[in-house]
Amino acid sequence: MAFGLAPSPPADPVPRLGRLLEPAAWAACGVPLLRNPREVVTGLHARHRPTPATAVVAVLDPDERLAASASFIRRTDPPDGWELRNALLAQLRRVIPHDLRRRVPVRTAVLLYCREGEAHWTPEDGAWMWGLRDACSLHGLRCGAYITLTAAGWHILGEGRSGRQPCSLARAAAPLSAGGGAPGAHRHTAAR
Repeated sequence: MAFGLAPSPPADPVPRLGRLLEPAAWAACGVPLLRNPREVVTGLHARHRPTPATAVVAVLDPDERLAASASFIRRTDPPDGWELRNALLAQLRRVIPHDLRRRVPVRTAVLLYCREGEAHWTPEDGAWMWGLRDACSLHGLRCGAYITLTAAGWHILGEGRSGRQPCSLARAAAPLSAGGGAPGAHRHTAAR
């Protein structure tokens, strides 16, 4: 028997990425397919004019009409699923009441994230997916599509559906006074 303190592990010089979902785990979540993804993406892009690092969370009613949406700039670096979940939940709480009293969720939350880089899955996307799934559970919503918006266009991860327009470059050169980009807590609620 040895007594004494066990040596502590060396400090990790690179912070580890927080909670995330790999593409296979995301596919296993049973995310419902959007009936008309081009219409959803085009509508969210026109409403929020996202630039890189802007997230747009939207709540769709059972007929896939926009019930509410909010956009905000990602501030955590490196991306951590826990922090992203909290940011998404805060935005959802501001724009729409929760559905926790329902036995089965009837509204669906989708996330459009405008970023630089390629359209394929990245660990940052995995953190957003984890955050979206968890925020939906805590707000009583169904977890919907995760959509990336890059210079190449939009891409629904896990489904393989994509399009060239809109893309992240469509409004990148517009000045902020002309509506390009979202301020820190730019929020919209759909009119009924």
